[in-house]
Amino acid sequence: MDVDFIFKIAAIGIIVTVLNLVLVRSGREEQALLTTLAGLVVVLLMVVNAVADLFSSVKSLFGL
Repeated sequence: MDVDFIFKIAAIGIIVTVLNLVLVRSGREEQALLTTLAGLVVVLLMVVNAVADLFSSVKSLFGL
């Protein structure tokens, strides 16, 4: 894993947190929840792709 990958996840977390705070303060709790869920889905997709790359690297390393 590269450090850049961790920074991308952290940046998404910071952006989602700021958006969540702004939306909650303006009384839009539903949109805040949807923003949080969208951020979670984006990060999970990034992690799944990284794990898939890891498995393909291990698979090619052992010649399977």
